[in-house]
Amino acid sequence: MIQYDIIIRPLITEKTNIQKEASNQLSFEVDRHANRIDIKKAVERIFKVKVAGVRTIQVKGKPKRRGRVAGRQKDWKKAVVTLMPGERIDFFEGA
Repeated sequence: MIQYDIIIRPLITEKTNIQKEASNQLSFEVDRHANRIDIKKAVERIFKVKVAGVRTIQVKGKPKRRGRVAGRQKDWKKAVVTLMPGERIDFFEGA
């Protein structure tokens, strides 16, 4: 698997911003079949940082309705990546 296929997108919310500042952790949506080792290698290669640890969570899709038609959002995988002290990733450098 190519590292750009493993990391789908960063998750940027109020909670993840607090995690980033307090404990140097970042959250990503990742491929459902990627394991912790694949995620660690992908983050280190893409962002050129050292990773201390990776935790993964299987997120279940929410049930949704559109009129009478009931459906579900798809399930996805979230990874919380802890960076080594002194390392950082800035997503909005120029903003």
